[in-house]
Amino acid sequence: MQTEAKSSTGWGRNGLFVLTCGALAVGISMGVRQGFGVFTQPVSMDLGTGREVFALAIALQNLVFGLVQPVVGAIADRYGSGRVMIVGALIYALGLVLASVSADPLGLNLTLGVLIGIGLSGTTYVTVLGAVGRAVPPERRSIAFGITTAIGSFGMFLFVPVSQGLIDWLDWRGALLALAIVASCLVATAAGIRGKATGDSPNALTSELPSLRFALAAAARYPSFWLLNAGFFVCGFHIVFVGIHLTPYLIDNGISFTTAGWALAVIGLANIFGSYFFGHMGQYHSKRLLLALLYTLRAAIMVIFLVLPLTPVTALAFGVLFGFVWLATVPLTSGLVAQMFGTRYLSTLYGIVFLSHQVGGFLGGWLGGYVYDLDGNYDAVWILSIVLGLLSALLHLPIRERPAPALMGQTA
Repeated sequence: MQTEAKSSTGWGRNGLFVLTCGALAVGISMGVRQGFGVFTQPVSMDLGTGREVFALAIALQNLVFGLVQPVVGAIADRYGSGRVMIVGALIYALGLVLASVSADPLGLNLTLGVLIGIGLSGTTYVTVLGAVGRAVPPERRSIAFGITTAIGSFGMFLFVPVSQGLIDWLDWRGALLALAIVASCLVATAAGIRGKATGDSPNALTSELPSLRFALAAAARYPSFWLLNAGFFVCGFHIVFVGIHLTPYLIDNGISFTTAGWALAVIGLANIFGSYFFGHMGQYHSKRLLLALLYTLRAAIMVIFLVLPLTPVTALAFGVLFGFVWLATVPLTSGLVAQMFGTRYLSTLYGIVFLSHQVGGFLGGWLGGYVYDLDGNYDAVWILSIVLGLLSALLHLPIRERPAPALMGQTA
């Protein structure tokens, strides 16, 4: 077995470079995507549709994003993350260009929904975390995932006000064209995350998975893997519901467009610290218990937000508090997958977990628009989000934080 020389920082000879390129890729890709919430009102008003139409397009994006993730993860594991990044970046940019000339719901569904969903699948966590997980030493993996997620959150903080400014300057169509230019820059990050999984990875488990088929069978027989899937479903529901509908919810209740945009933006800023903090804590403490705490905190923050009078201060406070737990689930969840199954097929197996996340995202995004058009408010979805948060906290408690029994020569 080959042994990778470590740098003086302990990140590995190539680890810091891969981490930097991967974090930059996630920052751009997720940043552009998380800014779509500020497009909800201008697109709906310009096309003369209800909010459900735009919400359905973004919900479809999340569903496609998730459905193709296991396939994209398997391609990245086999042929290299860099190649997947290049193709994903080009599809992402194309989707934004074509979305800018869409004139009806079908156009939005095919562009913002299908094309950008495919593009995101090749340029975000599943592709990047697989490369990062293989490049850094095991003792640095959780914090590396946390850093990658934190930079992705900075992208959200950066691109929400940028998108808002572009809409004011160029209208929503021109803003999408400008963002397409930004998305095309993702091609350059492929230089740092090129490479594919190998059977002799120095950062793999001692008993490595011998084949993808064996990996899938091991995951299918491991109850903890399915509990992780169920919990991450709730994460997706929360993220997409809040990401799409927080801004219009605040505007409906008298908060200015600018303040509503900043409430969404500070979610990204706060999650820089939240993702790093929980990624760091995951190196030394139980990941399942930290995840249970995160989902409990989400539910509590929503309750407080709904009970207090809605003002610019409480809107921004919600952004800060909810932002701290926004994507802090990612380094812990991906870290658990690596802990259970090693890194050789991390992109594939995390892709399956991420599919569950995106199915939840589809429901959270679409249901928010549907309920609003039906009832004229989001009350029922807020309540459902709170209940789901508490349920997810309970689902994480029985998870076993150890390699899957199949890797240890046992029966799952």
